[in-house]
Amino acid sequence: MSATASPPLNRLAKSRLPDSFRLGWSLRVVWLVGAAVCATAMWLLPGTATIPFHLMWIGLSLLYGFTRWRPVELAVMVGVTAAATGAILVSHAAGGRIEWLETLEVPLSVALIAVTAALVRRRHLALLALADAADRDRQVAEARQHLMRQVAHELRTPITVARGFTELVADRHADAETREDSDTVLAELDKLARITQRLVTLIDADGAYVPEALDLPAEVTRIVRRWTPAADRAWSWKCAGGTVIANRDRLEAVLDCLLDNAVKFTGPGDRIAVEGQADDLAWTITVTDSGPGPTPGGPGTGTSLGLVMARTVVAGWGGEVRLAHEPATGTTVTLHVPAQRPDGR
Repeated sequence: MSATASPPLNRLAKSRLPDSFRLGWSLRVVWLVGAAVCATAMWLLPGTATIPFHLMWIGLSLLYGFTRWRPVELAVMVGVTAAATGAILVSHAAGGRIEWLETLEVPLSVALIAVTAALVRRRHLALLALADAADRDRQVAEARQHLMRQVAHELRTPITVARGFTELVADRHADAETREDSDTVLAELDKLARITQRLVTLIDADGAYVPEALDLPAEVTRIVRRWTPAADRAWSWKCAGGTVIANRDRLEAVLDCLLDNAVKFTGPGDRIAVEGQADDLAWTITVTDSGPGPTPGGPGTGTSLGLVMARTVVAGWGGEVRLAHEPATGTTVTLHVPAQRPDGR
């Protein structure tokens, strides 16, 4: 594998691995002191030499696992430890104080360290690969958000210009046919503007937001009242409870989407009711209309951009959006969000 595809571990570790993977000289000093004590015990107590022997090698394995080593450094440390412990065991075996078979502990311990080193290195490489993947995902997400914001910005200008000229044409031509055509164009331009705004909200849904303490009854009243002049419906709203932690702009965008859907599937005189409830555990908002509701596969169904955006934003708050339809009573959409602390958690 080329150096470009797999950069050296040591170079990447300096900037990518957590501090716990870097060389810890204090741990090395502790191990060296412990190793000296174990070696002394091995020399003075040949009958129990295997105990300090294994403690020394176990300590070396743990030290390697908690610090960052170069391959040459590991080889030197293992070689010195093997030579020191091997010399002591061979001396004891030559003097008849232990069995020669016990000297095989040295190569077995070296093999154990080799296996440990291989596993730890694989883990380090896996962490590097994970960090690279996360970095690429972040860059892709940032590029996507930048592109979509640019597209949304570029769309707003022609929409505004087209709307202005359409209103100008309608004012200059008083005949009913021109006025009707102008109203149709204006309605479609307004729809396109709402779609553009929803796209921007959907793009920002995954990003960070500033949690705010909101008076839920006041917010519900403010948002619904904005809609009452726009559609000839039997509007009603009520809300119980007090303060919730959310974001005002996102709450408004979500409720606008649900009210837009309710207006879309109802006609003049139909009922649209909004109810809110908040307590210490959760807060909910329900939007109920008396219309026929979405049809499977039809425009404005549960897969519409507005409902997708609402579900994405609410999911970011740890909540969910539920959709229910009964032919006799109409359609009900419920936002259910767990109560959050002022820090958004």
